[in-house]
Amino acid sequence: QVQLVESGGGLVQAGGSLRLSCAAPGRTFSGYSMGWFRQAPGKEREFVAAISRNTGNTYYADSVKGRCTISRDNAKNTVYLQMNSLKPEDTAVYYCNAGLLQGFLTRDLSRFASWGQGTQVTVSS
Repeated sequence: QVQLVESGGGLVQAGGSLRLSCAAPGRTFSGYSMGWFRQAPGKEREFVAAISRNTGNTYYADSVKGRCTISRDNAKNTVYLQMNSLKPEDTAVYYCNAGLLQGFLTRDLSRFASWGQGTQVTVSS
C-alpha cells in the first residue's frame, strides 16, 4: 500500500493554471499506474487522468482533455497534474492514487485501498 501526499492546490481565477503534485515519501511507485480523481461538493469522486506504469500512456476524462497533462517522475516518486484554462467547474478536492491501470480506466474506486487527504482546487469566475 503506497501512502500518497497531494499538494499544489489553491485559489485561482478562471483561465489560470495550477500544477498539482503527488508524492510517495519513502516509497517507490514506479511499478504502479498513477492517476488523479476529484470530488466536488455534493458530487461523487470522478476520474480525471491516469498514466500507465510502463509505457507512460496517458488517459483523460473528456471534461479535462486538452487542458490537463499528467506526467510522472519515477526518480522523484512524484506524479504531476498540470491544469490549464481552469474553469469554475474544476473546483474540487483532487486526489491521486496508485494501482492497476484498469482501476483508473473503469473508474472503479473500490480498486483503491486508501486515499490521501487530497488538495483543494478552487476556481473563481
